[in-house]
Amino acid sequence: APNAALFLQPVIEESRRVFSRMNSYAIYRITETIRVLFFITLSILVFNFYPVTAMMIVLLALLNDGPIMAIAYDRADVSPTPVRWNMRTVLMVSTVLGLVGVASSFGLFYLGQRVLELPVQQVQSLLFLKLAVAGHLTIFLTRTRGHFWSNRPGAALFYSALATKLLATLAVVYGWFMAPLGWKLAGYTWLYALAAFLVTDLVKVPFYRLLDHSAIRFSR
Repeated sequence: APNAALFLQPVIEESRRVFSRMNSYAIYRITETIRVLFFITLSILVFNFYPVTAMMIVLLALLNDGPIMAIAYDRADVSPTPVRWNMRTVLMVSTVLGLVGVASSFGLFYLGQRVLELPVQQVQSLLFLKLAVAGHLTIFLTRTRGHFWSNRPGAALFYSALATKLLATLAVVYGWFMAPLGWKLAGYTWLYALAAFLVTDLVKVPFYRLLDHSAIRFSR
């Protein structure tokens, strides 16, 4: 029996690691769906404004493929206890993260259109870069229940996200398939996306605690 337990321990740990990656992926995909589709839909219906072009949507999908595949090689948390799906938590966390993303996208939309008074094509480029950078940063939010720095990501995930964000930045700066922004506006967009990322992380951690506290009360 002790030998069997020693043999099964690595198998159990790996299965829990795989589950953690799947859970992170599920939260990420739902969050991104809310963040991108809600923003685009509301922009069109409420403001009669198309925030991204069809080509930008294609580029966003292509740029997301690399980091998504790299999730399979991420350094995931291993739960000390048996794990199972909790769709209530997955859906609620995804919704909160997604809605924060929608709010931050509208904030940049306001800055680009009303404060900076950029042409429509440049506002679209600004929003494309924000969606691309913030989307990849969302992966680092969903992979752990704690703050994003509490668990170091795997090299494949980190470098694939970095490479695709740089490609998106170059596309915006030099105007590949879109109106060019230049390095200054691209840099401001990066700073905005990073600030939104930090705010979202600060929202995520106490929300997880609130869900855990509610689950304990409900179980009693």
